Amino acid sequence: MGIAELLNEDLIVTHLKGNDKNQVIEELLDLLVATKKIKHRDTCFQDLMERERLLSTGLENGLAVPHAKTTATEEMVVSFGLSRKGLDFSSSDGKPAHFVFLVLSPLDTSGPHLKMLAQISRIFRKSEVGQKLLKSKNSADIMKIVHEFK
Repeated sequence: MGIAELLNEDLIVTHLKGNDKNQVIEELLDLLVATKKIKHRDTCFQDLMERERLLSTGLENGLAVPHAKTTATEEMVVSFGLSRKGLDFSSSDGKPAHFVFLVLSPLDTSGPHLKMLAQISRIFRKSEVGQKLLKSKNSADIMKIVHEFK
């Protein structure tokens, strides 16, 4: 399954409120809780924070992909948040993150988890993706962009 199949408008925040990495991760995690995509929010948060302690998931081109394998989900789940002002995610290029995908997978799934991370990274190699996302007005616009570049 690709990003376009896992993401939907209910799993998108068009204006992230969080001012730091932890707040944004919690905000995106709360979407997954509200849509009943995960069990045990606290377990997911601990697993995500443990992964962040190993190595920041802030990448390049304004992209951050906090992710973890966890016992708190039986299938891969994804949420997305857009930070128009950008936030410090300890990105590898030192620039602020604007596009944050949160990815959680069951403990026993390596292949699909890695494929999802690779797909997200590959999409953001195209500079027009970020430009279009920053111009989006709502979650429907974001879904159109995801489908366009999947």
